[in-house]
Amino acid sequence: MSHILVADKIAEAGLERLRSTPNVTFDVRHGLSPEELASVVGGYDGMLIRSAVKVTAQTLAEPGQLTAIARAGVGVDNVDLEAATAAGVLVLNTPDANTISTAEHTFAMMLALYRKIPSAHQHVLSGEWNRGAYQGHQLAGATLGIIGLGRIGRAVAERALAFEMKVVGFDPFVKQDALDDGIELAKDIESLLACADCLTIHATVTESTKHMIGAEQLALMKEGACIVNCARGVLIDEIALAESLESGHIGGAAIDVYETEPPKDSPLLRAKNVVLAPHLAASTVEAQTRVSVDAVDSMLAYLLRGEIRSAVNISGMPTSFSPRGRAFVDLCARMGTILSPWCADGLEGVRVTVYSETLQNLASTLASQTMVSVLAPHLSDRINLVNARDLANRRGISVDHVVHSLQTNHVESVHAVVEARGQKHEILGTISVDGRPRILAIDGYRMEVVPAGPMALVFNDDQPGVIGVIGKTLGDAGINVADMALSRRGDRALMVLKLDEPMSNETRDALVALKPPIHVVRRVQLPPLAKELP
Repeated sequence: MSHILVADKIAEAGLERLRSTPNVTFDVRHGLSPEELASVVGGYDGMLIRSAVKVTAQTLAEPGQLTAIARAGVGVDNVDLEAATAAGVLVLNTPDANTISTAEHTFAMMLALYRKIPSAHQHVLSGEWNRGAYQGHQLAGATLGIIGLGRIGRAVAERALAFEMKVVGFDPFVKQDALDDGIELAKDIESLLACADCLTIHATVTESTKHMIGAEQLALMKEGACIVNCARGVLIDEIALAESLESGHIGGAAIDVYETEPPKDSPLLRAKNVVLAPHLAASTVEAQTRVSVDAVDSMLAYLLRGEIRSAVNISGMPTSFSPRGRAFVDLCARMGTILSPWCADGLEGVRVTVYSETLQNLASTLASQTMVSVLAPHLSDRINLVNARDLANRRGISVDHVVHSLQTNHVESVHAVVEARGQKHEILGTISVDGRPRILAIDGYRMEVVPAGPMALVFNDDQPGVIGVIGKTLGDAGINVADMALSRRGDRALMVLKLDEPMSNETRDALVALKPPIHVVRRVQLPPLAKELP
C-alpha cells in the first residue's frame, strides 16, 4: 500500500486518478507551514506539489518513508534538489504537459505588445477613440530570436514560422541538423541578439543563465527591438531591462515572470512600453489538468512499478526507461545483491562492463544500481539510485563503467566486479529472450541460473559425496531445494542452490562446520520475478 500526500492544489482529474488506483491512499493537506510539512512528510511514500509548496532541506531533514516528490509543472526551483538527492528522494516533474499552453501564451504576449492591445483596451474603456495612437507592427517578416530550443522553444518556433516570421535560435546543446526546416541556428548568443527584432527566452535556470540578459546583452540588440519572457524571471536583469526601456533602446517588453513573485518592487512595474502578466503561461484548463494527471501518473509509476519518468535529480541517468532497460536495471540489482555478502567489511569500488552499444546510455545507471544493491544491506543510511553517486563520493567508493561492442555469437550482458578488502569478486548476467534475468557466471564459475527468491552459494572441494552431505543437512533443517546449478574449476566447485525458504543461521553454521569439503557458504535473499516480463 502506497500513501501519498497531496500538499498543493492539483486538478480534480489528478485526484480522481488517485482514487481509482488500487493499493493507493492519499491525504489532501494544503497550506501546511514549513514546520508542519517537515513533521508529517516522513509518514508518506510520495508527495505531490505545484509551485506554492517549498521543499527545503528542513523539510527533508527526516525523510522517513518518503521516496518521491512529483511536481505538477516543469520548474522545480521550489525544491532543494541537493537536499532531496542526499535524502534519497526522487524528484519528478512534468516537462511536456504545458508546452502548448506556454508557446501559445508567448505569442499572446508578443501580439499584445506588437499591437498595443492592453493600452488600446483601456483607451476604449475610457470612452476615447484615437485609433492613430495605437498603430502597431505585424509579426510577418520580423526576425524572432529564440534562446533555448527545447520543447517549448521549438513549439514557439513552429508557430513563428506559421506567422511568416524568420526564426533564428541559439542553444549550445542543439545541432542544426536536429532542427526543423526554417529554423536557423546562430553560432553564438551575440549573433542572435544582433539580428533579432524580437527576442523570446526559453532557457532553464542555472548558475550560468541567471541574468543571461543584462545591460551588455541588451546593448547588442537592435534599436527598438522587443523582448518576451515567459520562462523564468531571473533570466533577465530587470533593472537593466527597465533602464533600456526608459532610454528607448529596447522598444517594448512582454513579461510573464519576475525575479521575485509577486513583483511588488520590480522596476518593470514603472517601465514604459511593457505588457505584464501574473505568470500565466501554464494557466489554462487543459495544461493544469494535464500537469496534474502527468504528475500523478509519474508518481504511481514509480511507487507501484519502479518506473522512472522525467526525473530531475538523478545524475547520469536517463529520465525514463524502456521495458528492456528496466529489465537490465533489475538484473544489476540482483547481481549486486549476490555480491553483497562479500562486502560486509567494506567496499573499495564497483566496476561494471556492459557488452552492448545499445545499452550505452544506461551503463552509468547499471553501475549505480549494482553499487546500491551491494551496499544497501550494510548501511543504516538510505541508499538508492537517487543518492548513489553522492554517497559513493562521500565515502570514497569508486563506481566505474565501461561499454564494449557486442561480439559475434555473444549475448547482451553485464559484468560486475567488486573490490572489498583487497579481494575481487565478479558476476556475469544477461536478460534472456523470455525477458527473465540469468546469471551466467560467479567468480569465473560458469552456469545458468534465474536469480530469484532464497538462494545459497556453496564453495566446496570437487569430490564425491558433497552434494549428498549438503542435501542431508538441508533436509534435516526441513529446507527443500527447488533447483541447483553446479560448476567446477580445477579441484573446486560452486553449488548455487535455489531454496523454497531462506536458510537459517543454524543451518548455515552447520554447513560451514563441514569444512572441508565445504569452504564458504553465502546466503542471498532475492525478490521474486515480476509477473509482467518486458
